[in-house]
Amino acid sequence: MSELRQLALATLAIASPDAKCAALRAIAPDCALDTSALLQPATLLPGREARPQLVMPRDVPQRALSTLAGRAALIHALAHIELNAVNLALDIVWRFAGMPPAFYRDWLGVAREEADHFELLRAHLASLGHAYGDFPAHNGLWEMAAKTSDSLLARLALVPRMLEARGLDVSPAIRAKLIGAGDVRGAEILDVILRDEIGHVAIGNRWFKHLCEAAGRDPLEAFASLARNYSANLPRGPFNLEARRAAGFSEAELIALQQAHRS
Repeated sequence: MSELRQLALATLAIASPDAKCAALRAIAPDCALDTSALLQPATLLPGREARPQLVMPRDVPQRALSTLAGRAALIHALAHIELNAVNLALDIVWRFAGMPPAFYRDWLGVAREEADHFELLRAHLASLGHAYGDFPAHNGLWEMAAKTSDSLLARLALVPRMLEARGLDVSPAIRAKLIGAGDVRGAEILDVILRDEIGHVAIGNRWFKHLCEAAGRDPLEAFASLARNYSANLPRGPFNLEARRAAGFSEAELIALQQAHRS
């Protein structure tokens, strides 16, 4: 098996984070690509180990960053988000047929960078005396992926353009807290992640607007409609407008975002 989308599906099914990241890096960016195939998973997706324990977001314990355990819990939460992001990128590659080849290669590149982020955070977590799986985590990102499994337009609108774009907003405050707690290495990793995530959200924006244009839909109208139809909770401010502009959000979209926040 050497076709890109089949390899993405097989990699998504792998439970071990180490094995998943290794299999992902073994996929050649220029390998054969069948954009039309309708693929079917052989196992429940995504593959994951028994740890970390998954809980509701409200049940994730809040810990003070002034303690070592608190900083470790935060780094663990970020690592979990990045591993989820690996799965999300792999999922969009195999699940949705009929897009231009550049679409699939874009998201394979995203998956690789998300794996880099996960490994940076996991190594830092180890330096704090903990391993991935030591703390409970929630599965909100993947739950939205499951909700939007029937629509690529909805997936692009509500995962990279909404949930992952939220990471652009919160990154500066988290970075400041890490610096305040003396965790310079954690702040350095966040700088890398923010830089790359601007590019990832930009990819989501580009392909969302590509589909809107093909369907003759206004991106603002389409996003608002999809958010309503999928019962998505719109993000609350403050917003990192500079990062969102760099990621391809238009001024009209940013104004609408801020108006929705104030209403």
